[in-house]
Amino acid sequence: MSHLPFTRLLSLATRQLWREARAGELRVLFFALLIAVAASTSIGYFSARLSDGMLMRASEFLAADLLLSGSSPAAEQQIGSGQRLGLEHAQTVEFSSVIASDAGIQLASVKATDSAYPLRGQLKSAAAPYAAEQPGPGPQPGEVWAEARVFAALNLKVGDSIEVGAKNLRLTRVLTYEPDRAGDFYSFTPRVLMRLEDLPATGVVQPGSRVKYRELWRGTPEALAAYREDVSPGLEAHQRLEDAHDGNRQVGNALGRAERYLNLASLAAVLLAGVAVALCAARFAAKRFDASALLRCLGLSRRQALSLFSLQLALLGLSASLAGALLGWFGQSLLFYLLQGLLPAELPPGSLTPALAGIATGLVALAGFALPPLAALGRVPPLRVLRRDLLPVPPSSWLVYGTALLALGLIMWRLSLDLQLTITLLGGGLLAAVLLGALLLFSLQGLRRLLARAALPWRLGLGQLLRHPLAAAGQSLAFGLILLAMAMIALLRGELLDSWQAQLPEQAPNHFALNILPADKDAFADRLAQLSPVPAPLYPVVPGRLVMINGEPVRQIVSKDSQGERAVQRDLSLTWAAELPRDNPLSAGSWWNSVQASEMPGVSVESGLAASLQLKLGDRLSFSVGGINRDARVTSLREVDWNNFQPNFYMIFEPGTLQDLPVTYLTSFYLPKQQERQLVELSRTFPTVTLLQVEAVLAQLRSILAQVTLAIEYVLLFVLAAGLAVLFAGLQATLDERIRQGALLRALGAERRLLIKARQAEFGLLGAASGVLAAIGCELISFLLYRFAFDLTWQPHPWLLLLPLIGALLICGAGILGTRRALNSSPLTVLREG
Repeated sequence: MSHLPFTRLLSLATRQLWREARAGELRVLFFALLIAVAASTSIGYFSARLSDGMLMRASEFLAADLLLSGSSPAAEQQIGSGQRLGLEHAQTVEFSSVIASDAGIQLASVKATDSAYPLRGQLKSAAAPYAAEQPGPGPQPGEVWAEARVFAALNLKVGDSIEVGAKNLRLTRVLTYEPDRAGDFYSFTPRVLMRLEDLPATGVVQPGSRVKYRELWRGTPEALAAYREDVSPGLEAHQRLEDAHDGNRQVGNALGRAERYLNLASLAAVLLAGVAVALCAARFAAKRFDASALLRCLGLSRRQALSLFSLQLALLGLSASLAGALLGWFGQSLLFYLLQGLLPAELPPGSLTPALAGIATGLVALAGFALPPLAALGRVPPLRVLRRDLLPVPPSSWLVYGTALLALGLIMWRLSLDLQLTITLLGGGLLAAVLLGALLLFSLQGLRRLLARAALPWRLGLGQLLRHPLAAAGQSLAFGLILLAMAMIALLRGELLDSWQAQLPEQAPNHFALNILPADKDAFADRLAQLSPVPAPLYPVVPGRLVMINGEPVRQIVSKDSQGERAVQRDLSLTWAAELPRDNPLSAGSWWNSVQASEMPGVSVESGLAASLQLKLGDRLSFSVGGINRDARVTSLREVDWNNFQPNFYMIFEPGTLQDLPVTYLTSFYLPKQQERQLVELSRTFPTVTLLQVEAVLAQLRSILAQVTLAIEYVLLFVLAAGLAVLFAGLQATLDERIRQGALLRALGAERRLLIKARQAEFGLLGAASGVLAAIGCELISFLLYRFAFDLTWQPHPWLLLLPLIGALLICGAGILGTRRALNSSPLTVLREG
């Protein structure tokens, strides 16, 4: 038997694994690997299918191969250049406007297109709301298409007419799909599609209106490259060329961040599963010392003995990984269903790569965390058959920690995690674990003094915890962190928005009015004073873009993904004011009264943006406003309360700086609900004014927030399952001792009810400690978030007192279930085997 072939070893390992399949440690090991592979596979499929879908529809997101966009129409030479190169051309104009009918008004995102739109992808519409959609050309002149939300909001049907500005248009179809719409992530308002020929008659687009013009181009790669090279040098500051790699960047960045956070959750699940694997593998090895010694006596070599048990774990790991990959595939289908409103409607099915990568993740975790205890099986001395006190030489520390770190590194590389973010989270988590673990250990030690006066069930239960204080602290800490994560999700989902709204004044503005023309300014202000008890002042607005700081291009100064980068990539709403606005205290510099008139015009900058752009007092800023450059010098920095629902601005200029440019006005106002019908008359009297209802925006925001939160909670279920695996693995590690202890107590006359009460005391205390840790951590984190991140008034959350009860019930139930064998074993059989 000293030269067993591999096939015989594999056959023997398979038979032994099948015979021992009901062993507790093997079931927990199978479950832990199943969770690790399912989490990794599910999120891997999510990432891969999302990337494939984005690549497949990259040009569709633009409805063209190349896009020239800007806040004013393209120059004739820019259009002529593309036509000379033989490129197909289409035009769109997008703006926000209030549409009106006899039933009411509705803010909508309006797109006016020509007959050539779209150049990539297809428009889709339906004959009636929620009917089957059909691809086809867009509306004809005099017609308009609208989303089903518009029909529902205004109680409309196909064939009715609506007002867009001063133009009546007939609803002929229900708009269901636009290829260049950037998903539903930022779509707070319903969409309306009309013909470009009808736009002048609406009177909505006026000088200074916030409008986006797009020139769409389609052609060969060579012609597109030539067009890009031809027009790039002459682009205005407000213009931008985009192709499939640049388009939809906001949605791509948002989904990319979501993918990173999901990967971090996957890493947490895999790490917890790895801890469970290590605990189960240690018990797997300890229970097979006698079998290994017997096989060595029968002539099996050290290498073959190790190979036999390694094959058993490999077979178990492979079967668990295959089952986990299948579960992960179903899991990602559910994840896509939860996020269907944020993602492209059609996604490729995905290849086998994520499943294979998930299986590899499970096997790497098994090898990294199970190899050290498994290595001991090859060093069991044959003499142990006669002397059971002989134990194998334990593996060296570098092997134990080295394999675990190697496995962790491979898994992090597989998940493509942000190294700095991951190390920060792992380091912070480790520090918190050490501090809270030490607190738990001291608390357990303090319980020793209470044992003398406690009832017998409590003495038995607490005594079990005190015999293994490190294991008890580790399990309590793991579940405390899981409960904390769940509680924080619940807290931020519901209470954060509610707390934010509760801090608004009683008559906080609930409507914004934009695009008020200078000719309508006084009449609109008079009408607003009759409708609203507290209207805000009318602020002049000129769209402009910051292009240079002290003569240096601003794009060379800002850091990536900063507030400054986001601000310089779009037109800002520029204004001027003689008096410092309320809720805008100065943090540096002085207002215009102290600046001499002979100096360069002054500008006051919001302090957060100034910090991101590294601005200081006296810096010279250059703006491009409607193709005209204007310079100003920073004379003050302001703190701005962005949550007060008043018109707020990054830049406020000295009066006289921008007054010769086309201007519109902006204001906010409060309107009681019983007077909202008057908005219809207001919009008809002033058709160019855009009325934004804040409640509708908040309702959409809550819907999106709930959807994303649901997906995060879904992924945290994997983490919870992995935490349960850690609990069961820890219980399995002490199961033999519990069985012997229970048998001895029952032989001495203890009733089964006493043992059950002892288990309830032990696991109830463990769960309650987890809940206390979660409640303390949740309150601390919420205080820091409210105080430093959200600038809200923090208040205690009494409902967090339920966490100790929830933890006690959860862990008590799982603990009694995991140790039921210790209660069901026959005392006589156990004592005879001992």
